[in-house]
Amino acid sequence: MTAMTRSSLETQQDARIDVASILRMLFDHKALIGWVVGLCTLVGIAYAIIATPVYQANAMIQIEPKKIGLDATPVFNSKPTSVSEAATEIELIKSRAVLGRVISDLRLDIVATPRYLPGVGKWYARQFKPANGQLATPPLGLGRFAWGGETLSVGALEIPNTLLGLPLVLVAGANGSYSLQDPDGQPLLQGKVGEASQGAGVTLLVNALRARPGTEFRVVRNRELATALEYQEKLKVSEAGKDSGIVYLSIQDPDPAKAVLLVKEVSDRYVRQNIERSSAEAAQRLDFLRSQLPVVRAELEKSEEALHEFQLRTHSVDIGQQTRALLDQVVTYDNQLSELRLKRTDLDRLYTRQHPQSVALSQQISQLETQKAKLQGEVGQLPETQQELLRLTRDMQVTTQTYTNLLNRVQEQDIIRAGNIGNVRIIDAADANVEEPVKPMRKLIVALAALLGAVAAISIIFVRQAFYRGVENPESVEQLGLPVYASLPLSRQQERLNRGQTRKGQAPSRLLGVVAPREATMEALRSLRTSLHFAMAEARNHVLMITSPTPGVGKSFVCANLAVVSAQGGKRVLLIDADMRKGYLHQQFGVQPRHGLADALAGKLPPAEVVHDTPVANLQLISCGYAAPNPSELLMHENFNRLLGELAPHYDLVIIDTPPVMAVTDATLVGRQAGTCMMVSRFGQSTVKEIDVARKRLAQNGVAIKGAIFNGVIRKASTAEYDCASYGYDYGDSRQ
Repeated sequence: MTAMTRSSLETQQDARIDVASILRMLFDHKALIGWVVGLCTLVGIAYAIIATPVYQANAMIQIEPKKIGLDATPVFNSKPTSVSEAATEIELIKSRAVLGRVISDLRLDIVATPRYLPGVGKWYARQFKPANGQLATPPLGLGRFAWGGETLSVGALEIPNTLLGLPLVLVAGANGSYSLQDPDGQPLLQGKVGEASQGAGVTLLVNALRARPGTEFRVVRNRELATALEYQEKLKVSEAGKDSGIVYLSIQDPDPAKAVLLVKEVSDRYVRQNIERSSAEAAQRLDFLRSQLPVVRAELEKSEEALHEFQLRTHSVDIGQQTRALLDQVVTYDNQLSELRLKRTDLDRLYTRQHPQSVALSQQISQLETQKAKLQGEVGQLPETQQELLRLTRDMQVTTQTYTNLLNRVQEQDIIRAGNIGNVRIIDAADANVEEPVKPMRKLIVALAALLGAVAAISIIFVRQAFYRGVENPESVEQLGLPVYASLPLSRQQERLNRGQTRKGQAPSRLLGVVAPREATMEALRSLRTSLHFAMAEARNHVLMITSPTPGVGKSFVCANLAVVSAQGGKRVLLIDADMRKGYLHQQFGVQPRHGLADALAGKLPPAEVVHDTPVANLQLISCGYAAPNPSELLMHENFNRLLGELAPHYDLVIIDTPPVMAVTDATLVGRQAGTCMMVSRFGQSTVKEIDVARKRLAQNGVAIKGAIFNGVIRKASTAEYDCASYGYDYGDSRQ
């Protein structure tokens, strides 16, 4: 149970994100991070400087509730809705009825721009400050491009539908002349400024042109719908707050004057349309009222004629006092009811019958009808003559009052129509801050560029780590069952020696043990020498084979310098280069032997004649010899066993450098004759899989690897816990 718990805890720990390891890994790649961040920052700075500045024009409009009548009574919506009145007005502002007319008036569907040198042309032109209409001088003879001060104003451009949206090229000529070409460079027409020109189905009117002869301009005529959709995206209209009635208009453009003009035209056009719409509503009401006047006038004349005929027939001129009182009350009620019903007709155009104002109005009408019904009961008790006279008189007076009210309403609506100002007004006229463009935001761009560089660098590092399988600590090797006998730090001095660079006055040797014997790498090799002394104490012989999983891990470097430090320790050492394919140990010692191992194994020479002295005392070398076509067969021959048998007794240590295990089988053949076998792996290059496969391949052939040598260790923060073991505290270098 305890073991299971411990295993579970270890699994959980492995699954956690080790922040310290990540930070150490990033610190190891600080140079890469610095370069990427610096490069991205420079790109951001360059963009912030070169980018075309964009200015923003703004305007503010107030939208008030609609008002009716001469007293300007506000109109409120009885139904609560999620869409505010301002939201509706915003869509109207961006509608093609408003924006499309502005585009048509300002000819925004025609775009004429100078042709600049790609990249820095616009920035260069902005630096030029024209004086008295001067034009910038084109550098390097690039006269076709604009360099500052060039302008082109197109008054009209009519083209076939096949050329809509395509860039036409206008080339400036001398004395106000110009030529127009299609996108393929074919001529369309020629003309002069201020004159309409025609050709190839194209009509062009240039109002103004200022440019050197040969300067090119890009002229595009877009479809009006496409232009309207484009400016609908550019024009930003928003409400200051919910139901605030304050609407902000803004648009961005590299030309601040154009942006201001566009916002001004949109706001003015919207206000005019709002006034026209309100005036149209008043005109419609006026027309309706005027259409009702003849009808009511006819009813009035009819009621007057009926009353007059009744009075003549009955010889009754007037009514009694009681009947007069009832008549006045009935007429009053009828007039009130007529006014209330007319008012409700107006309210029905704005609200539903459930609106509080409509409900209150209906209650008033109901009360008046009830009171009128009571009066009708009293009227029914009068004589029939008085009743008929009262009815006719009431009809005439009510119709007269209705007619009078209609006349008043007609005059009222006529005044409203004439003086209508709409329910919107411009609070802040269009304007732009030409001193401070809204884009590019230089500080933000540089900061974002640096941040993007950091993210990109870290991403590169993590991707590399995800696909990078090189071993970077001895613990990974030891988990395969191979004890690491030594970790050799990377020697920059050896890299210089490999490039043929030596200190002044030194011999051209490539042996680190000879040129820089006190380097940390050599101290680590001396530690390896001590460890091998005890490790080989119980071996069947003192023959040491050193191999590697793959080429390029520094196996020959380890063999040569281990032989040097062993010889310097007083031992008689024989170094054998068993790589008869690509051996180069003799180059490390600066010697060129005529014969080598291949000659001895082929039976051409006795063993004693292939042994050569080296510049290092107590150290002799058997080079690889000529390039044998069959190295594996030579190593399998009895001559190799006989060679070791004759030479080994004369030395305290025999070191054999073999080819890589995974490349050829030579190491397996040599390992059968060696008492101790070591494997070299390289920091950051050899993978755990390669080391394990090489070990298993040797084990299958009866060759046991005693341990591993970790070569080329680079000092990193992520491997700080292994620095002491790897570098020996740099004790060897501290006294240099």
